[in-house]
Parts: sequence; C-alpha cells; structure tokens
Amino acid sequence: MARGWRWNHPSKKKLLVIHGFESSAVNFERYIKIFVEKGYEVMAFDAPAHGRSDGKRITAPLYAATIEAINREFGPIDSWIAHSFGGLALSLALENIRHDDEQRVVLIAPATESTTAIDSFFTFLRLPRSLSHDFNTCIIEAGGKPASWFSITRAVKNIQAQILWIHDEDDNTTPLADLETVRSGNYEHINFMITRGLGHRRIYRDPKVISEVTEFINGMVIAPSAK
Repeated sequence: MARGWRWNHPSKKKLLVIHGFESSAVNFERYIKIFVEKGYEVMAFDAPAHGRSDGKRITAPLYAATIEAINREFGPIDSWIAHSFGGLALSLALENIRHDDEQRVVLIAPATESTTAIDSFFTFLRLPRSLSHDFNTCIIEAGGKPASWFSITRAVKNIQAQILWIHDEDDNTTPLADLETVRSGNYEHINFMITRGLGHRRIYRDPKVISEVTEFINGMVIAPSAK
C-alpha cells in the first residue's frame, strides 16, 4: 500500500510528484512548497517498498499501477513531475490514463530505457552476457513483456500531454545517449532542457531547473535549451 501526503484539498488544479528509485517524496519538498503556495492540490506518495509505503520490492509495472491507482482515487490529475525511475513508471501509467494535450508532464532525468539499466547491472556485477536471454525470459514471465517494452522511447508515442524533459550531459545513471531516438523524433509536444554538471540527483534540486519546471507547469511557454 502506497502512503503519502495531500495538500490544498480540494482544488481544481492537481499535481502529483513522483520520486525515483531509492528515493522518497520528502526529497521533493521544494516543488511541493512552491505549488502548494500557488494553490495546487499537491500529492506526493512513496513508491511501494520505499519511504513509508509497504512492500519489499518495486518494479516498473507495479509503480505504474500505483500511479494509476492514485489517479483513480484522487484525480483526475492534470500535472505530473517525475524523476528517474518514476519517469519511466509515469510514462507507462499514462498509456492507461485518459489525458489530453492540456495536461503537463515534467520528466527529470528519467530512466528512458530499461535495457540500459540491465546492461549496467550486468557490467557492474561482471555477469556473462550468455545469461541475458534467461534474464529477459524472467522479465517476460514477471511482467508479461520483454525488457525493451519498458521504454519511454516507446511509450512517449502514446502520450498526448505537453512534456518538459530535463536531462544532464553528465548523468551516469540514466545516460543522455538514451534520449537520441526521442529527440530525433521531433515531437511537437516535447521540449528538452539539457543541463551540464548536475548529474542525476543534483539536477532536480537546481534552482534554474526548479524555476523552469514551475513556469512550465503554470502554462508558460519555455524556449527549449536543446532540441
């Protein structure tokens, strides 16, 4: 069971903050404070097996299902801010949540490709590549889809909301290279903001990033730093 917080209930404007792997909703207090002061109904939940929530494991399908359940119970939500693994989960969830181009999504250093995370896992543990087939079979048995399906590159084609995608050149956790296919698609509903020197975690605490996110959620047009 996911546990979390809700401020300014009820309000017509609803925002959900979604944290990443090995993180918690409390790490996004700066965003929460800003949007509470602007009159948004702000919600922030800890993912399963994180923070104050129950559970012993987290997977992308489970996190996505949690986001869908939060939207059913407390929505409809019209603005979303997600970091890292939370960005992948949100992208998968939005494929099953009714939404339109009036809604706004902020992806901060999202886990774009699950296959990249798996490759890093194999490299870190020095596992033989001969195990990759069996590993992917386990993923299919657990989630019903191959690892390549759990991809923002794939899911973004089914998302209608306006998206601000913020990523850092020096991100070693969710590498910038994974964005190339998305960026080459020239999607009209996606603006990219590319930073330098912030890495994977400092990026969402950066004052300029916070300012850009705030303006975007509030509906102001932002000139993309890189396309």
